[in-house]
Amino acid sequence: MIKRLLVVESPGKVKKLSQILGADWKVLASCGHIRELSNEGEDSLGFVMDGSNVRCNYIPRDQRAKETIQKLKSAVRQVDEVVLATDPDREGETIAWHLKETLGLREPKRVIYTEITASAVQSAIANPRKLDQNLIGAGLCRDCLDKLVGYKGSPLVWALNNGAKSVGRVQSATLHLICQRENEILAFVPQDYWSVWVDYAEGFRAFYKGTVDSAKDAPDQETETNDDAKVGNSPETPESKRVLSEAEATRLVEEAQQHPHQVIHFEGKIVNRQPPPPFTTSSLQQAAGSKLRFAPDKTMIVAQKLYEAGLITYMRTDSVMLSPEFCASARKWLEQNDPQNVPQQVAKHRSSKSAQEAHEAIRPTDVFRPSVQLRLELPDDEFNLYVMIWKRSIASQCRAAQLRKTLVITQSGSLLWSARGQVIEFYGYARYWNNLSKDSVLPSLQQGQALKLENAGHEKKQTQPPPRYSEPKLVQLMERKGIGRPSTYAPTVATLKKRNYVELKKDHLQPTALGLEVDAFLLKALPDLLEAEFTAKMEDALDAISEGKNSWQHYLTSWNQNYFIPALSKAKTIVPSSSIGKANVISERKYETSKTRCPECKNFLAKIPSSKVKKKYFLKCTKGCENVVLFWSDFNKTWQPPQTKAAQPENQQKPAVKITKYPCPVCKKPLEEYSYIKEGQSKTMLRCSDSRSRKDTKHKDVAYFSTQKGWWSPKFGELGVKSSHTKHENE
Repeated sequence: MIKRLLVVESPGKVKKLSQILGADWKVLASCGHIRELSNEGEDSLGFVMDGSNVRCNYIPRDQRAKETIQKLKSAVRQVDEVVLATDPDREGETIAWHLKETLGLREPKRVIYTEITASAVQSAIANPRKLDQNLIGAGLCRDCLDKLVGYKGSPLVWALNNGAKSVGRVQSATLHLICQRENEILAFVPQDYWSVWVDYAEGFRAFYKGTVDSAKDAPDQETETNDDAKVGNSPETPESKRVLSEAEATRLVEEAQQHPHQVIHFEGKIVNRQPPPPFTTSSLQQAAGSKLRFAPDKTMIVAQKLYEAGLITYMRTDSVMLSPEFCASARKWLEQNDPQNVPQQVAKHRSSKSAQEAHEAIRPTDVFRPSVQLRLELPDDEFNLYVMIWKRSIASQCRAAQLRKTLVITQSGSLLWSARGQVIEFYGYARYWNNLSKDSVLPSLQQGQALKLENAGHEKKQTQPPPRYSEPKLVQLMERKGIGRPSTYAPTVATLKKRNYVELKKDHLQPTALGLEVDAFLLKALPDLLEAEFTAKMEDALDAISEGKNSWQHYLTSWNQNYFIPALSKAKTIVPSSSIGKANVISERKYETSKTRCPECKNFLAKIPSSKVKKKYFLKCTKGCENVVLFWSDFNKTWQPPQTKAAQPENQQKPAVKITKYPCPVCKKPLEEYSYIKEGQSKTMLRCSDSRSRKDTKHKDVAYFSTQKGWWSPKFGELGVKSSHTKHENE
């Protein structure tokens, strides 16, 4: 007999949890959020701010949510107890509150677990708590804040009349980072410089470092940071101190050739490289992007499946903490399989200040689970991501890697030359997570040792503009600047692509002309909203609310009154540069130029991107000929103006529709012959003669085309009787 109901977010968890809890429990899913702010009231916000109070009007998100609510209400009536087990974060707590309100639950039990295993779930059930009103307040505040910014700010960019769709609290600040970098690239002026080097017969190359009598340069600092967004482990190509003219570079080479060389400093030391921390949401997205080529949203979809299958812990976290039980289990695995890698003391990793330490990092639920079996059970993407998480978790519990680093400084005349080497003495954690550069071996040398110069030369180089951000690098930057939180990184990047504000080119994000226009306008209209520090402070305020340090209603109303209302008033005085007309917008934006000339002014036409045409773009004159627009004709293999239907004289009757003897395969009414023009050619097809039936979805595939053998449909095949109608060209 079912006595208790457990409500979770994702339907993917239901089967696993049902197996764990047994026959006394019914497990149902809310399928994420069941309610959203309505579009009623001023500016369709769905909430009213009255003084320092906020009244929200929530409604079911859609028809599916309405059906889910009815199903849950029915289940609630049939059980003695309801337990809410939505995800263990701010958003999950808010969803639990919506369930309480919608289902009329007085004091529901709230349980949280970070892995779907029997021990974790049963422990959570045995230790329920009340809903956390502080977390709920932060969730409701974020909900209202995002809608306030989106609904009040978006009309500003609609006035640009260029296809811009939205402004967002996190979205616009992130777009600004991408556009800032693009503007840096556009403004970059490359400069020539020379790298000067010497090759020694002893088997190594050294690079110009400076002169003996010049002020001592600050010692080169080697930074050994763990960069999950970096692709590959290749070290940067060594260079000399930059020489700014070819004449000076040639002089240095000549001087190197004129004087004997000797070692004046030889240093060798063993350096410990500590293991990287286990994955957070951000570092998982970065590593999956750089190693598996996953977009951030794909990483989260695949990780969600692994979580629901009980294979990994909850994948939205900014904590690097691991449970004592897992650490003991990982140590046991190492003792059995890699005893040399068992550390005396595990490296300590520090989470960010805002991390919720009650959460764990992302890790496997069972480190002993055989990967051979999982290889057969999981799709490639899931298996590859699981293995990556497993390796990173084990690596975090290993010994440090040991590197033998060498530094050689040589002298010829007044010139100094330097070379660096590195040899991996002990791989340690890098057996599982290799982020070490390959060996670069220097010979064993002695202080004062004479060296034989084999060659000297210089190489001309050029300074490079800063690179565009890859998706992993952008997520890394968002985290470092405090823009958004773990749950928002992936959807923010996905939204920017969906809005056509940015596009992915050669694995790097590049703002579109539209994105640059929107950013440039917002920089004038709402400059604060684009500043990372401003957005980060808003995130800090939400964190403070979740910790009970501030009232969410007071924060929202104060922020709106003191900042947003005055900022919007000022923004509305900024005249959009594009408001003069759409034609001028197109002329201002930079489009790729075609090889086809305008028939009127003879200038080359611009390629205007469009998803509605087969070629993905059409041609338009951006030099003032407003009416010149050309579309590609596959039939004629030329660019042509759009076809307009010739006006029929008022007294001219439409051709009579010819009803055939063939029945419609859906409703059995007779088919009719329908004539139309496509790409300048007359065509005929058979369709259902009932005009009302043609509008329903069942009839969308009822279309027969003339072929050599008769009338044929891609969906229903041949009609079977050869048509006497004049044959037309195949579709």
